[in-house]
Amino acid sequence: MRFILAIALFLQVFVLKAQETTTQVLSYPEFLAYVKQYHPMVRQANLQLEMGEAELLKARGAFDPKLEIDYSRKEFKGTEYYDLLNSTFKIPTWYGVELKAGFEQNEGVYLNPQRTVPPEGLFAAGVSLSIAQGLIMDKRRAALRSARALKEQTEAEQNLMIAEVLFEASVAYLNWARLQKELEVYQEFVVNARQRSEGIGKSAAFGEIAAIDTVEAGIALQERLLQLEQTKVKLLKQKLEVSTFLWLDNNVPVELQPGTVPEVDFLHDQVLEVQTKKGVKNAIFEGHPKLRALEAKLKSLRVEQRLKVNNLLPKIDLEYNFITPEPELIDNFDTSNYKAGLNISFPLFLRKERGELKLAEYKIEDASLELELNRRQIENKVDGLMQELDSYVEQIRLTSEMVENYERLLNAEERKFSFGESSLFLINSRETKLIQARLKQTELFTKFLTTRAELYRSLGVIPDMDAEIQQ
Repeated sequence: MRFILAIALFLQVFVLKAQETTTQVLSYPEFLAYVKQYHPMVRQANLQLEMGEAELLKARGAFDPKLEIDYSRKEFKGTEYYDLLNSTFKIPTWYGVELKAGFEQNEGVYLNPQRTVPPEGLFAAGVSLSIAQGLIMDKRRAALRSARALKEQTEAEQNLMIAEVLFEASVAYLNWARLQKELEVYQEFVVNARQRSEGIGKSAAFGEIAAIDTVEAGIALQERLLQLEQTKVKLLKQKLEVSTFLWLDNNVPVELQPGTVPEVDFLHDQVLEVQTKKGVKNAIFEGHPKLRALEAKLKSLRVEQRLKVNNLLPKIDLEYNFITPEPELIDNFDTSNYKAGLNISFPLFLRKERGELKLAEYKIEDASLELELNRRQIENKVDGLMQELDSYVEQIRLTSEMVENYERLLNAEERKFSFGESSLFLINSRETKLIQARLKQTELFTKFLTTRAELYRSLGVIPDMDAEIQQ
């Protein structure tokens, strides 16, 4: 039994050592690269873009050539009533003119006289067009232009969706890194408090200091341990939140392993980087995806307005076809042989058309107001964030100086205590102030980077991910 227990203890120590040596750092760029490549919302954004391309393909299909064949036959009690064949090949064009070619062959005892054609059939070639409504704009051209505008809109909305996901992921990761940094701070001061408590305990045992100081040293150690445990709980919850942004291919969610930790040193390395981006703010602002989406929407509404204006015109459709029984003589068509048609329609009051035009104009006015409002809001938001970043840079500078000064005070107080000129209470007080200053420093670094991520989101910018994803 003792042998089995010894083996179990040995394996437990081995596992703990293995966990300590397999600690992996998930860097900030690598984390965002995972999110950008595999997150379901990013894939949804890509689907939106593909749907826009599908809508464009659908609209282009209205200009595809079309082959039509109409065949019918009736035979009753040995009598062929009729045998009708009518085939047509149509080519729509952008300018509303439709080119047509056809072949017609009809026979039968009870054939309608107007369907009578030569026995070898009759070939036709001609055009059909609208000379009023549909001349400048028709449904096919309007649908294609609207689909192009929709594609631009979906591209812009895709960038917005991805930027939003990356912002939320960045906030989760930065809070994770902040708590990890706080954990390291508390671990450092737990070690200091434990060493101080042990040293004071030995001094009290030799009668060099009062025994009551051991109580105060013990309370300080307990307080540090309590803060450490509270931070561990917060870190665990934040780690789970970070895991919600991690996915692999085929929509497989990823759970962070116990040995995975965030990158914390980068919090101190990128503070002044955003200051170099001020010069390009205007260039980025001009191509803001939110504004591009609204401009594309406005473009689509203007196409709809042109169509509604065109609907106020009368509908006049013309069709003219040359006909011949000998297709090899196509260059010698006799213009006296033709088939023509004219179709005219016009509603007298145009109430439906005028109402649709009014609605289209109101939609354009509403979209224009929305565009200007969003432009102003984005501009103010970006300016506010830039000023906030400048303020954080100054706050970080001041806090860094405070940390250095608190460290000097703590070191001086410890030297004075070693000479018997200070008290443990003052040392704990100095140390508490130093801990608060370091935590405040980490919090300001996190707020700075969070605000910078919000600036990227406000500008609709998707940061470049240079990190390689390791499977």
